[in-house]
Amino acid sequence: MLHVLEAAHIRPYSSGGTHVPSNGILLRQDLHTLFDRGYMTVTPNHQVEVSSRIKEEFHNGKEYYALDGQHMRLPEYGDRRPSAEFLKWHNENVYRG
Repeated sequence: MLHVLEAAHIRPYSSGGTHVPSNGILLRQDLHTLFDRGYMTVTPNHQVEVSSRIKEEFHNGKEYYALDGQHMRLPEYGDRRPSAEFLKWHNENVYRG
């Protein structure tokens, strides 16, 4: 299966985010949609969390729940890694576990 990768803003530009590498993560297209809609997040220690709302609202999500608790792969260079500050903002303002 071919997966399209997209650059996702952690804190959207429209909400005060910036266009810097530390405010972005590379996600599959479907995960980007879930991330933007608050169905999944990445904690400041780079661990994936998937909301129970997927199962409750859509009666599916098995593929996504397999990602829950996993640590994301990080870029080699620290200045390109997702910022803990931006991730915390996403957890507090977008993610609805």
